[in-house]
This record gives sequence, structure tokens and C-alpha cells, in this order.
Amino acid sequence: MSGPPIVYHPDYVAPLPLKHRFPMPKFGLLRDRLLQDGVVTADQIYQPGAPPQAWIEQVHQPEYVQAYCTGTLDAKAQRRIGLPWSPNLVKRTCTAVGGTILTAKLALQHGIACNTAGGTHHAFPAYGSGFCIFNDLAIAARLLLAQGWVQRLLIFDLDVHQGDGTAWIFRDEPRIFTFSMHCEINFPRQKQISDLDVPLAAGLGDEAYLQQVQAYLPDLLSQVKPDLVLYDAGADIHQRDRLGKLALTNTGLYERDHFVLATCAAAGCPVGCVIGGGYDKDMADLVYRHSLLHRAAVAVHRHYRL
Repeated sequence: MSGPPIVYHPDYVAPLPLKHRFPMPKFGLLRDRLLQDGVVTADQIYQPGAPPQAWIEQVHQPEYVQAYCTGTLDAKAQRRIGLPWSPNLVKRTCTAVGGTILTAKLALQHGIACNTAGGTHHAFPAYGSGFCIFNDLAIAARLLLAQGWVQRLLIFDLDVHQGDGTAWIFRDEPRIFTFSMHCEINFPRQKQISDLDVPLAAGLGDEAYLQQVQAYLPDLLSQVKPDLVLYDAGADIHQRDRLGKLALTNTGLYERDHFVLATCAAAGCPVGCVIGGGYDKDMADLVYRHSLLHRAAVAVHRHYRL
């Protein structure tokens, strides 16, 4: 294989009502763009399956999992999620969780691996929130510990929104270090307490943002000594993101992702990536922003000969 593993499944795209603000088509278009631009080849793409329900229930309450999967979740809980229920959305949700689990395991084998979905960090054990139904990062982390793949993990969350569900789930788990750097005035209104939170002022641009990432990641790797980093590479820090409030350019996005992946590679630490949030009416621009993660992964994989 000539580059890092990329994880994708056609079920990552489920129908939503017209004009719904969640950009569901981006997941399939991202895979297409990576292939069309020659960033990846077909032999790099791995297809996940949906995990057993018992794996999801290692993080989420069985009653919630059952209610969501069978369509019996009450209307208030559905509104909090923000996505209208459908059997296809259940399949999409579970398959994306399986994708992050597979991405994490491939990262341990290949040094770097990237999902083309994932990062549903607002999901709590008993409810979903903010377009997040099941917390894929938390499920993957807990499963890897339970199966003996790792002894210690770092969840490095650079989505523009705080990883509140992840922080709460692992508030008493010493083997998992949660880091969230996010816009301080953005969703969620009520923040949780990560192992380390870095709130950022609205309007922060490339240089100041990158200085923050560079200030924290090397020390975290040396202090935490993780067997694996799970990296939430949210593209919603971009200056044109509809839900972001930060002001990074495409150049800043790429430099962030390249720095994170190269720093992990130089430290000999495998990193499994999810794409996190990204919202724009211009789907082509949004897909390109998300693709910067995979472009950076290819460059780092080649440089370090992983």
C-alpha cells in the first residue's frame, strides 16, 4: 500500500430533508475528491462494518441505544440531536462508529489512518446532542482498552466546539487523557471539564491558532505517553464555516493537520484521525477543507516512511 489507510463506507451518507443544515453529502464527496485528485488510490480505502451493539453499550446506556436504534426515542431527545430519525440514519450512525474503531486499529498497524467521517463528540451516555448520536471517539477508545490494544490514549480534539461528551464520559478514566481546544463562546453553552481545555477567543487566525497547537501537543505526548492519539480534525475552525467563529484559512488548516500528524509520527506515536465538524453551503469548498487532513496524512506518511 502506497499511503495511509483511509476508511469509508457508502452508508456514511443517509438521506436528510432538503435544506437541512447538516451537510450530509460531504462524506461521499470527500471520498470522491480524494480519488479524483489522486490523493489516495482505491487500494488504500478500507470499508468498515457496524459494530456489535454491545460495543456501543460500553459507553452508552442500553436503554438509549435501543430506543435510538428502534426509532422509539422521544421527540425532545430527537430535537436535541438535531437530525430526523430514519433507519438509514441508524445504519449510518453505527457504520461511522465502526469506521472510527477500524481507523484506530489501522493506525496502530500503519502509524497513521484517517476516517472520512467521525468526531461525534457531543454525544453523552444517555442522550445525543448537536448532530451527535453515539460518541465514536469514546466507543473506540474504550473498546481498544478493553481488548488490550492500548494501555493509554490521548484524545486530541481540535474541533471548533468543545468535546463535551467525551470529556464527561472519561472524567474519571485515568488511562484516557482528553484535550479540547475550541472557541470559548461557541456551542455547547455549558462546557464540561476535559483533562485540559484551551478556550480560544472568537476571530483567532492562522498564526495565533498554530502557536497554541505547537505549544501544547509536544508536551502532551511526552507527559501522557499515549499508545495512540485519536485526533478530531474539525474543519469548522475555518473563517467561512457557518458554525465556527474562528478565522483560519485553508493554509492554516493544512499546517495544523500536518503539524499534528508529523509531531505524532516523530514521537513514534500512532494517530487515528476523524474529520469532525465542517459546515458551509458551498459543498465543494467544504469538502476540500476536509480533504486537507488526508493530504497532510499522505505527506507525513511518505516523509516518515510509515
